[in-house]
Amino acid sequence: MKRKYHFLIIDSYSRVSRAQFEKVGMTLAGELYAKMLRKNLPGATYDITYSHDTRGRLQNTTGLQNYCGILWPGCNLTVYDKSDTHVQRILDLVRLAYETGMPQFGSCWAAQIAVYAAGGEVKSHPRGREMGVARKIHLTPAGERHPMYAGKSAVFDAFTSHDDEITKLPSGAVNLAGNAFTEIQSVVVKYKNGEFWAPQYHPEYDLCEMARLALAREEKLLKLGLFENREDLLLYVAQLEAIFSNPGRLDLRWKYAIDEDLIEDKIRQCEFINWLKNQIIGER
Repeated sequence: MKRKYHFLIIDSYSRVSRAQFEKVGMTLAGELYAKMLRKNLPGATYDITYSHDTRGRLQNTTGLQNYCGILWPGCNLTVYDKSDTHVQRILDLVRLAYETGMPQFGSCWAAQIAVYAAGGEVKSHPRGREMGVARKIHLTPAGERHPMYAGKSAVFDAFTSHDDEITKLPSGAVNLAGNAFTEIQSVVVKYKNGEFWAPQYHPEYDLCEMARLALAREEKLLKLGLFENREDLLLYVAQLEAIFSNPGRLDLRWKYAIDEDLIEDKIRQCEFINWLKNQIIGER
């Protein structure tokens, strides 16, 4: 009998943030994860929960029994904001999943909640925002041995957007990758009965989504000085989308240092594919 794979995807962006993404033509975070899931596990089903829109507990033990895993897209929340009841409800669900042994995977903020819920530390990055492409991410010795990175190069680039970073790992957590911007670019956390795999960067993004995100974050990026003016930002957006439409544009790929690790889905999404094989399907 063919096994059924049914996932819970938690999109924690507010309605305001989601409307901003839709305004610039960006795919919503939960839908990006659904797209990545459908591509790499055809036939899988899922429920997307917009956690900001709900009240009370997100799931209980009985409800989690309907799923084989939880997927956590990135989000603009701050995990260490103890006054934010939305964040606290999310952490409650992460801890419940740990207790029940539910496999979890996610990116960016997911790495932060994975660590924080297990007793680690996350802080605002003193250097500000890492945006666009995280360069020269390198696997640690533990990362080179870990199944999350089977088939991945020891050094690679990845799409990113974050201004918080993991500063202290809890017991049971392992740093798998880092770069010059932040020491911890990927973690696996074993806590209680569960395991959470999470890169700080975004395997679900592609060049088009990264371009649209720059538009959504236009005001912030201009304020940070990452672009000289709006015309520069719009040129960046147009040229990333040109590469997305035509990967043969070697002139633009050279200009922005875009290699196959950012273009090819199987390379960019290798971590997620390996999670499915190891934690869900059981192909060890």
